Amino acid sequence: MCGICGDYHFDGSKPDLNVLDSMLQKLERRGPDNKGVFHEGPMALGHRRLSIIDLSERSNQPMVDNELQLALVFNGTIYNYPELRKELTGKGYRFFSDGDSEVIIKAYAHWGEQCVERLHGMFAFAIVDLRDYSLFAARDRLGIKPLYYSLDDNRFVFASNMQALLAAGHINTDINPVGLHHQLTLHAVIPAPDTIFDGVKKLAPGTTIKIDANGGMQYNRYWHLKASRDPDKSDWSEADWTEAIHDSLLDAVKKRISIADVPVGVLLSGGLDSSLLVALLAEAGVNDLYTFSIGFNDIGDEQGSEFEFSDQVVARYGTRHHKYMIPNHAVLDRLPEAITHMSEPMVGQDAVAFYLLSEKVAKEVKVVQSGQGADEVFAGYFWYPQMVESASGNGVGKNGTELDHFAPYYFDRHHDEFLQAVNKRYHGKDHTSELVSNLLTAPYADDFLDKVLRMDTTTLIVDDPVKRVDNMTMAWGLEARVPFLDHQLVELAAQMPSHYKIGRHGGKHVLKTIARGKIPDAVIDRPKGYFPMPALKYVRGEFLDMMSDVLTSQRCRERGVFEPAYIQRLLKNPESEENMTRLKGSKLWHMALLEMWLQTHIG
Repeated sequence: MCGICGDYHFDGSKPDLNVLDSMLQKLERRGPDNKGVFHEGPMALGHRRLSIIDLSERSNQPMVDNELQLALVFNGTIYNYPELRKELTGKGYRFFSDGDSEVIIKAYAHWGEQCVERLHGMFAFAIVDLRDYSLFAARDRLGIKPLYYSLDDNRFVFASNMQALLAAGHINTDINPVGLHHQLTLHAVIPAPDTIFDGVKKLAPGTTIKIDANGGMQYNRYWHLKASRDPDKSDWSEADWTEAIHDSLLDAVKKRISIADVPVGVLLSGGLDSSLLVALLAEAGVNDLYTFSIGFNDIGDEQGSEFEFSDQVVARYGTRHHKYMIPNHAVLDRLPEAITHMSEPMVGQDAVAFYLLSEKVAKEVKVVQSGQGADEVFAGYFWYPQMVESASGNGVGKNGTELDHFAPYYFDRHHDEFLQAVNKRYHGKDHTSELVSNLLTAPYADDFLDKVLRMDTTTLIVDDPVKRVDNMTMAWGLEARVPFLDHQLVELAAQMPSHYKIGRHGGKHVLKTIARGKIPDAVIDRPKGYFPMPALKYVRGEFLDMMSDVLTSQRCRERGVFEPAYIQRLLKNPESEENMTRLKGSKLWHMALLEMWLQTHIG
């Protein structure tokens, strides 16, 4: 796990290494163990390393293979690299290091652009062919690792985070109307290739890009998730599906514990997903497992921790547990610090919780497993049954479109309210409805829930919980691995009939069946929980004062993104039902967070 960047010129000029150094400074927290630069002709590559596999200097980057004339910068982990290395050695390739980075170079040399189809893991990388200075970049299937870029007639600049890209200079930071619409309507999810800025794009998950020395560019989507039934599995019973999902998840967990030359822990929230990871690691024979939990002070009857559940899992498996209590005042005090490390504006209130937890965990281990993805792959959120009920004949009825069944339970504000919220220069068509409608009506999904979960898993999760965890853990040089987003598990789960996901007792039915007997029933049968964050739950007191100050500041007025009348309406009664989103979030917080992020990153 690392931070990567590059500056590639088409106009005959050479990159300024001072610019690359500025970019690397913004990536230092992602890779505190080593810094490397390689430049030749029209391109310069930079790398910050977090040493996880092959801790020797032989795996430092940028990695240059002089024999093959290829230079690589890579962020991520390839879990099947030992098998690929063995195969490539058999084909005559000679290795000078013992890690996964060099395997990518040899794989590209042998299979070309199709090498990505053989990589099992999370990755974002760029390879430059030094013979013709063509550049090939790729992102993993589920978008676990980020890759931002800016492109104009003169150059292509890329980086692992937005902060490093902005440090390259000459980036257009005008607000992108499409990105703004998604930000305020789609729960702060701005799907690739868009971002909040006109001049910044991000490579979509499961996609590659090839650029030649003249700036010619080709995109290729190399992976699509099919959410349809497999005829070969048509006679599978619930027991068959449960066994198959168990075996696939266990394999994913094993891969993510064995491919590391440092200890690996688990972020244990006390919910079903992370608790099941602990149980499966024990089943895999892992002893002396590190686990980590975080809690906050109670406010009134509002509990600030889930220790009562995580403690039960710790007691059952005897893990080396670390439990941290964070005072509520630290949440607001350190919120600006967390925003500094957000590549994009993130409204999820647990972002600061992950940030504070990662600070503690990074002092003990370099790698953790985390439960992100289980809710999206196995239908764990409360809104899925609501959508399914709507599509089954209630609500708008069976004659409604897929969008009709989705939007009322997910969109933060309808299009008319968006138009009330922002300045007229950002008015336009309903970008979010158009995007979601296209995603839901794409081929190769059998029923309505299949369509929703495929969109969530391949698009919405990428720029919400997955991005949030990557940003907040890597801010402390901590690698988070997500077994529930193993692409082979995701492909299997997408074929599974929907009623094995939403069962009689809510979502994640198959996971609850697998967990029964492995973790306490109290953990399995509890309602779906989130990081308890009392300090940010109630839109009042210091929290409200902070948001009011930001949204009425001179800088906010000068920027002119929001309509003042709309802001005043929210401030007048911030906790009213009409001022809360369908996902139980604060509309005021969404506006304030965006403005705080803009003030932090562009002034």
